[in-house]
Amino acid sequence: MTIHDNRGICAHAARCTDGLKEVFRLGTEPWIDPNGADADAIIAQVNQCPSGALSYSVDGVEHRDREGDPMILVAPNGPYAIFGGADLQDVTWGDGASHEHFDLCRCGHSTNKPFCSGAHWNHPFDVPKPD
Repeated sequence: MTIHDNRGICAHAARCTDGLKEVFRLGTEPWIDPNGADADAIIAQVNQCPSGALSYSVDGVEHRDREGDPMILVAPNGPYAIFGGADLQDVTWGDGASHEHFDLCRCGHSTNKPFCSGAHWNHPFDVPKPD
């Protein structure tokens, strides 16, 4: 198994580092230790990546996208999480970016607009839920 990490499209949701600390290690280089857990645990955690920054290959075949119903979720004080694909117009996609699941900036401070760059961590905002 090979773990792919595309920092250019990471939304810094921390699902990887919070969910599988033995593999995705903050403050350590290299930050990914593919020997930190078994392949099934790594695949399950990579599949939790909302931005599509993480993917994996098995026997040379990359697994980037996943099956699922189309949906848009709003992360509290975070991005719009898009699943199931969306036809974005006039957008430059990063190399290796998933067109099936990705995060869109909602705070206005992303360095990778329209995609989320995790800038909301340094520019907190609180949008109340509609009634």
